[in-house]
Amino acid sequence: MEFAFDSRTDELRQTLLEFMDSHVYPAEPVFHEQLKQLDDRWAWDSVPILAHLRAEARKRGLWNLFLPGEHGAGLTNLQYAPLAEITGRSMHLAPAVLNCAAPDTGNMEVLAMFGTPEQKQRWLEPLLTGEIRSSFAMTEPDVASSDATNIATRIERDGDEYVINGRKWWITGAMNPNAQIFIVMGNTDPTAPRHSQQSMILVPRDTPGLEMKRGMEVFGYDDHSHGGHAELKLTNVRAPTANLIGDEGYGFAIAQARLGPGRIHHCMRSIGVAERASAPTSASRSDSRSPSRA
Repeated sequence: MEFAFDSRTDELRQTLLEFMDSHVYPAEPVFHEQLKQLDDRWAWDSVPILAHLRAEARKRGLWNLFLPGEHGAGLTNLQYAPLAEITGRSMHLAPAVLNCAAPDTGNMEVLAMFGTPEQKQRWLEPLLTGEIRSSFAMTEPDVASSDATNIATRIERDGDEYVINGRKWWITGAMNPNAQIFIVMGNTDPTAPRHSQQSMILVPRDTPGLEMKRGMEVFGYDDHSHGGHAELKLTNVRAPTANLIGDEGYGFAIAQARLGPGRIHHCMRSIGVAERASAPTSASRSDSRSPSRA
C-alpha cells in the first residue's frame, strides 16, 4: 500500500511544520500567561496572541484546512489527517490558530452541508472568519447520549416557532461568551421511527430560557482554555422555524454526517499529543518522518 503524501499535502505539511516551529511553540507560554490575566477566564479566544497567530496563519494559507468544498481549503479527509496530527502537538493552541478547533469544525460542516443560504450568511460566515465561536448541544444527563436516538430534549412546533425544553451537559465551549450560536439536538416526533425522531435547530446564545448552569470538571480540571464544558438548561426556549437545520426528523442523519470527519480529526490530533508527550524535544519540531500509518 502506498503511504506517500500527495504534493499538496506535503507542501502544506512542510508549511505547517515551519509555522509551528517559528510561531506556535514559542507562543505557548505567552498564551497561558495571557489566559491568567483575563477578567473572564472562559473567554480564552480573546487573548491577544491568538489574533496575532491567526493573522500569520492566514498569510500562509493555513486556514479552515479541515473543510472541503468552496468554504474551506478543499482538502479531503486523507489530506487533512496528517495536518491535524501536527496541530495536535500543540493541542491548546494550534487548532484554534488555524480555525480548525472543535466544536466549530463540526458545526461549520453541518452548516456548509445542510444550512439554508440565510443560515450560512448569519452563522457560517462569521465562523469561517473566526469572528465567533459555537457549541453543539446534544449530550444529556438522563440518557445514554452516545446513541443519538436516545436524546430526550423536546422540540415542539408552535405556529411559526419551535419551543425547546430539556437539559444538556458536557457542551464543549459553551462557557465562552463568544460562543454565540448553539446547534441543539432534540426530539420533534416521539411517534416517528426511531431514527427519524430527532431534529437540529439553531439557538442564539442570548435566547430567553437558555441558561448556563455551570462549567463541569473532570478530576478538578474545567478545560477553561477551550471554553469549558457546560451544563445547560432550556426552558420554553423559542426559535423560529427558519432556524431548523434541514427537515424535521433529519437530526440523526445530520449527526452521523458530522461525526465521521470529526472522529478522524480527533484521532489524528490525539496521535500528535502522544508524539509530543513521548518525545517532547523532537516531536514538537519540524521533521521528515514517514507518513503516519494510524
